Amino acid sequence: MAELKTKKNAASVTVFIDSVKDPQRRADAKQLLKIFKAATGMKPVMWGTSIIGFGSYHYKSERSTQEGDWMLTAFSPRAQNLTVYIMSGAKNYGTFLKKLDKPARPGDRGRSGGHKISGGSCIYINRLSDIHIPTLTTLIKASVRDVQKKYKTS
Repeated sequence: MAELKTKKNAASVTVFIDSVKDPQRRADAKQLLKIFKAATGMKPVMWGTSIIGFGSYHYKSERSTQEGDWMLTAFSPRAQNLTVYIMSGAKNYGTFLKKLDKPARPGDRGRSGGHKISGGSCIYINRLSDIHIPTLTTLIKASVRDVQKKYKTS
């Protein structure tokens, strides 16, 4: 069985966020940190070199022999976008995803949506100012609750 490369570690979340070069991305990461702390009630922990995770669970794959520990939810201030990890599967929350983008303002012609989804658990956000924060908060809470129903968590 291949060992997971992304693991929980003792690196500083604050130092990591402060190292984000783009000032807007850094500010958004600081705001996301507050949002995730409030939504989960959990302490942030670095996973690998660039993911800020909250809580953890032990999983066993239904399709292979792989198993391991993983974060309940997380985010990462990547160079291209903010990535929010919804471990119970982002596509399972279509109602929330429809409400996630703020409505376009006059003069915003040609503006793309505030988020995109890819893979099973990733939501890519251009700027936090494009997102309806209460909807994001509710989505995080729902996902954490759903993972906690399925797996033993810590």
